[in-house]
Amino acid sequence: MRIDVDAFKVLQVLVEEGSFAKAAERLHKAQSAVSYQVKKLEQHLGVNLFCRDQYRAELTPEGKVILAEGQRLLQYLTNIEHLASRFSEGWEPKLELVVDGALPMKPIMRALKRMAEQQIPTKVQLNMEFLGGVQERFERDSADLMLVKDYRTGPHYRPQPLPEITSILVTAASHPLSIEKNISLFELQRHVELTIEDSSPEKLHRDELQFGGDKVFYLSGFIMKKNALLMGLGFGWMPDFLIADELNSGQLVEVDFSGGNRFSFTPQLVSTMERPLGRAGRLFTELIMEEFAAEDTTKLGE
Repeated sequence: MRIDVDAFKVLQVLVEEGSFAKAAERLHKAQSAVSYQVKKLEQHLGVNLFCRDQYRAELTPEGKVILAEGQRLLQYLTNIEHLASRFSEGWEPKLELVVDGALPMKPIMRALKRMAEQQIPTKVQLNMEFLGGVQERFERDSADLMLVKDYRTGPHYRPQPLPEITSILVTAASHPLSIEKNISLFELQRHVELTIEDSSPEKLHRDELQFGGDKVFYLSGFIMKKNALLMGLGFGWMPDFLIADELNSGQLVEVDFSGGNRFSFTPQLVSTMERPLGRAGRLFTELIMEEFAAEDTTKLGE
């Protein structure tokens, strides 16, 4: 015999009202029906839940523990009903995002915060990759959206451009390149270049802006790369939003490379028609476009 879940509701009311008569009145049931429901639960569990020699309906120590567990069960059931109700409104169970580590995280986090404030039932998974690893993860995991610096396009992809981002060729103020002018490619290749490793398993993608020298250190993320730059380990490209403070303080300086020390790219928010976005995916798309636009407006005003 299965446990009657409603019996835990009866137990709660009994404790609150203090008597079977008052509990029956509140539950709009006959007192005998309330007593029978409690007795049936006790027989099923093999435990006395109430002290019947007391004037008030008081739980036994065992009854208190079982009621506490029953209340948790009722809360779980309520949560399930709530989730089912929200899912029936078009919210998907899960939204998976893959983000290129070269993109600013603040607008992404703000968009996710705004989603959380709406208390939607969708679980959000955010994964960070680099270079070809972004699209590889997007396709391998059948993710819903990717925010990517560059990707191989296809007939089913639906890209939306995000505001332009600028990368700057920098080194530490203590590095020999920091004081040289109009540096040639040959001179640049004599020093250690710091770059980000492709996170795809095949490592097929190389940063197209690498300078082709033999002294290259591959790092696993931009935080590590910035720390290496600050230590004077070498030179490399960095997104401007990650090094604004260090440039202002003079810890990092722009490398005066004859071929140019700045380039801009337009990141894309990409979905695929093979996996149409649900309600949470469409909401995130709307919010992330707003947050990136707001970030871009803020930068223009500075």
